[in-house]
Amino acid sequence: MNYLQTLVSDPAAWIALLTLIAMEVVLGIDNLIFISILTNKLPEKDRARARNIGIGAALVMRLALLGTIAFIVGLTATVFTVFGKGFSWRDMILIAGGLFLVWKATKEIHHSVDPDPGPDVFTPQSVGLTVPAAIGQILLLDLVFSIDSIITAVGMTEHIPIMVVAILVTVGVMLFAATPLANFIQANPTIVMLALGFLLLIGTTLIAEGFGAAIPKGYIYAAMAFSALVELLNMFSRRARQRNASR
Repeated sequence: MNYLQTLVSDPAAWIALLTLIAMEVVLGIDNLIFISILTNKLPEKDRARARNIGIGAALVMRLALLGTIAFIVGLTATVFTVFGKGFSWRDMILIAGGLFLVWKATKEIHHSVDPDPGPDVFTPQSVGLTVPAAIGQILLLDLVFSIDSIITAVGMTEHIPIMVVAILVTVGVMLFAATPLANFIQANPTIVMLALGFLLLIGTTLIAEGFGAAIPKGYIYAAMAFSALVELLNMFSRRARQRNASR
């Protein structure tokens, strides 16, 4: 109890908490884009349920990972070396997660460009997405981002309560924003292609980080924000033309 009271009265702890919350919310955008695109492929009646269950289960998983924080930090130790470059379990998880995102985004772009492609290398058998499959993919990707964010959080603060509060706030924001974002993407088809492009960018960034090529996150999110702004202007332009044509 004394530990928590000291933490609450420490201004540095509050600064660390606010900084960590901001970082986690920004990193959560990647997850939300993926969740929105994925759950929009489900029947409308199942979308909100899949999003809430997936994000809720992701919260439980993140809190459980905090309980093994010493193990998580240990994932940065080198496991093997190839041509002088050491690879840790974290590197391999980032590479695997990046490849999954690139594959998923490429598959969705392929089907967006050719809505009726038939059997191909991406989908040998046409099977509809189910709620358990969607939740499983949400958890799979969240595992990648959770490990990376926890390792980053350890570098910002050593206090577990601060990390717990930051995760609770972040997941609360994700639950609040998931449905409006998914509805917005669903209502604007061109946004889907932009979001898939974001997933490709995020996936290649994860792969690059796994191979040791650190890319400043600020560059990535600045590029995404600029692209979103251009698309927003395009949307306003299209609506203005539609209003003029209807007069």
